[in-house]
Amino acid sequence: MKALPYTLRQLEYAVAVAEAGGFRKAAEQCHVSQPALSAQLAQLEDIIGVRLFERDRRRVLVTGAGRELLARAKRVLTEAADLQALARCWEDPFHGEMRIGIIPTIAPYLLAEITPALKERFPELRLLWTEEKTSTLSSMLEEGALDAAVVALETDLGDVEHAEIAKDPFVLAAARSHPLAKARSKMPVAKLAQSCVYLLEDGHCFREQVVDLCSKVGSEEAGFRATSLGTLVQLVASTGGLTLLPSLALGIENRNEQLKIRPLGSPMPYRTIALVWRPSTPFRDALETLAKTMRAAYPVSSKVTNAKQG
Repeated sequence: MKALPYTLRQLEYAVAVAEAGGFRKAAEQCHVSQPALSAQLAQLEDIIGVRLFERDRRRVLVTGAGRELLARAKRVLTEAADLQALARCWEDPFHGEMRIGIIPTIAPYLLAEITPALKERFPELRLLWTEEKTSTLSSMLEEGALDAAVVALETDLGDVEHAEIAKDPFVLAAARSHPLAKARSKMPVAKLAQSCVYLLEDGHCFREQVVDLCSKVGSEEAGFRATSLGTLVQLVASTGGLTLLPSLALGIENRNEQLKIRPLGSPMPYRTIALVWRPSTPFRDALETLAKTMRAAYPVSSKVTNAKQG
C-alpha cells in the first residue's frame, strides 16, 4: 500500500485555519508557531496541487476547491479519531478522557446529580463536558469533536444512536397572581388557549417543543424571550406571567417557590432526555453503560408527581 504524501497533522492544521478564519488563531489552537503551521500548509498545497486558502493582510478565505477538500479532510480526521478510540476500547474505555456535550436546559439540573455517581462508578474516567445548544452539539458530534451528547430526542439530531436516560414532563409555572395558578388539580393543556406564555429565545430545543404545543392549543407568545430557564422564571414571577418548565429544573429554579406549579393533564407533554452518539463510534458499549449509570442517578424528585404544587 502506497504511503500517503501528506499527514493527518497537516489536515488538522488546514481544518483549523478554515474554522478559525486565520493562521494566527489556528496556530494558537493547535499549540504550534504560526511559521511552522504556515510551512506545513504550504507543503500540503504543493503536494495536492490545489490552493486551499486565499490570503491577504486582512483575512483568509477558503477557496472553492478548499471547501470541498476540507469537508472531506474533516471526515478523515473524525475516522482517525475513532480509530484511536477503538484501540483504547480494547484496553479499557473507562480510562482516560471522554468528551460529552449537554444542552443548557439540562446541564445545570442534571450534572450535579449524576457527576458523583459517574465518579464513583468510573474513577479512572475523566469526563470533559461542553454546554451548548442542540444544533452546535450535533455539529460537534458529527465532526468528531464530541464522543456523545446529552440532549432531548424530540428534535432533529441527524444520524445518531441513543440510550434513554429519563422522561422529563413539562409543568405549568405561573406567577402566584395569575388566574391559572388557582387550579387545584392537573391543568388540561387546552386551558392554555389564548394565554400569553413566556418562552426561551430561539435555538433551544425546549422552546421548539413548547412553541409546538402552544400553537396546537392557541396560546400566544409574550414579547420578551429569555436566554435561560433562570431568567424565564424571574421574568414570569415579576410580571405576573405564565410559562412551561421541564420538571427537572424545578428543584433549582423554583426553590424559593416564587411560582405556582401545576402538572399538565393527559396527554402530558414531556421531553426524552438521552445520551446520543455517532453510529460509527467504538464507544457504543461504554456509552450505553454510562447512560445506565446516569439513568440510575436521575433525580427522582424531578418527577412531576413529586413536584411541589405550591
